Amino acid sequence: MDPLRQYAQNVTRRHFFNECGIGVGKLALASLLTEPFAARAVVPTALANPMAPRPPHFPPKAKRAIHLFMAGAPSQLDMFDYKPDLIKLQGKPLPPSVIGGQRFAFIRSDAAVLGPQFKFAKHGQCGMELSEVLPHLAKIVDEICLIKTVKTDQFNHAPAQIFFNTGFAQPGRPSIGSWASYGLGAEASDLPAFVVMSTGSGISGGAANWSSGFLPTIYTGVRFRNQADPILNVTSAEGVDTRLQRDTLDLLGAMNRKHMQVVKDPEIATRIASYEMAFKLQTSAPDLMNLKSESKATLELYGCDPDKPSFARACLLARRMIERGVRFVNIYHEGWDGHSDVAGNVDGNCTATDRASAALVMDLKQRGLLDDTLVVWGGEFGRTPMVESNPILGRSQGRDHHPSAYSIWMAGGGIKSGLTFGKTDDLGYHAAENPVHVHDLQATILHLLGLDHERLTYRYAGRDFRLTDVHGKIVSGILA
Repeated sequence: MDPLRQYAQNVTRRHFFNECGIGVGKLALASLLTEPFAARAVVPTALANPMAPRPPHFPPKAKRAIHLFMAGAPSQLDMFDYKPDLIKLQGKPLPPSVIGGQRFAFIRSDAAVLGPQFKFAKHGQCGMELSEVLPHLAKIVDEICLIKTVKTDQFNHAPAQIFFNTGFAQPGRPSIGSWASYGLGAEASDLPAFVVMSTGSGISGGAANWSSGFLPTIYTGVRFRNQADPILNVTSAEGVDTRLQRDTLDLLGAMNRKHMQVVKDPEIATRIASYEMAFKLQTSAPDLMNLKSESKATLELYGCDPDKPSFARACLLARRMIERGVRFVNIYHEGWDGHSDVAGNVDGNCTATDRASAALVMDLKQRGLLDDTLVVWGGEFGRTPMVESNPILGRSQGRDHHPSAYSIWMAGGGIKSGLTFGKTDDLGYHAAENPVHVHDLQATILHLLGLDHERLTYRYAGRDFRLTDVHGKIVSGILA
């Protein structure tokens, strides 16, 4: 007889209850032993209302944050970090001692140098040096802090974007906005604590950039569209009035709360809160998205057509959101990946973003909101001092990915204004003074929101996790 058939005929129900490695009997016993503990468990307040406001670890400098994420990686060498030595070396390879053993995504280490593509000038009382493609930012340099020495561990887009937003290069970890919502709860009762918008052709890292990871899903960023209904299906179906919806939600809520008392699953609290938020958004979201109530002067400041989706419209919406109590807003502007014609790429994207980025800072200041609103502008990494030219791919006069040193700027919310922080070497390749790792930026953002990055933890898979993992230090030199 076939040995497998003979074995199968000899296996009895008793074998599954007692003899196999994890018998049903053992599972049942474990369930019985844990039942008294479950019966005595009490659903904590945070579970009953996961978005209830919570006190920070210490008094915050910023009550809220707006992160303008330039997906695709802007060229710092053509916008923020002027290097005249690159002009002298144009057409020649960089010295091997500068490059070391670094790998690149698309170019060889002996690729020729490409000098800055635009003129630079100093602006404001602080004398901050910017490219000519940033005429609007030039007007507010005394309000911002420019950091020139940001370093990341990743040199491809999706991992680097996820790394900047979650502290880890692979999907599955909570984003900065999720950590902030988890640590502080929500101020608004009729809008999400964490909102995401995008204004471009697609985000390499996708929804992992604003995911709540292993945190309860109530802390995931809520994606708003930049036109029409901000959320799909927010408008009620024909024949469904407010009373019917309210009665339906009340019934669902009662059933879910009863179930939650039995199983103590935080995802049930998420479900209850999500249903309620969806109901409230039917009123709050259309009012939020109606920009026709804004003055003509404000619309002109941003360069915003209220009826057309744009980065300017998203920035104006972000200001309206934080006025209404939204804790964290992410705006992703995709399209900065200048592998070819880096000059055209930078010029086009600056035309789309420069005016509105500067307008957001000015608008916040004139409304008295800048002092306690943190604004962050930047991408996942920078661009190489060397040119990328590849006839097979149809690329010329571009720049490859560069993780070693790139630029971002920050404003408001406890940040020193009119400051240029950090210095790169003469070729713009490495940080020469005050290097700032991405984990350091994450620690600093949480610090400004009143959260200690080492204390803000969540226990998952047997250990405590945090945004900065085991890394990160506060960049004290940029704090006001």
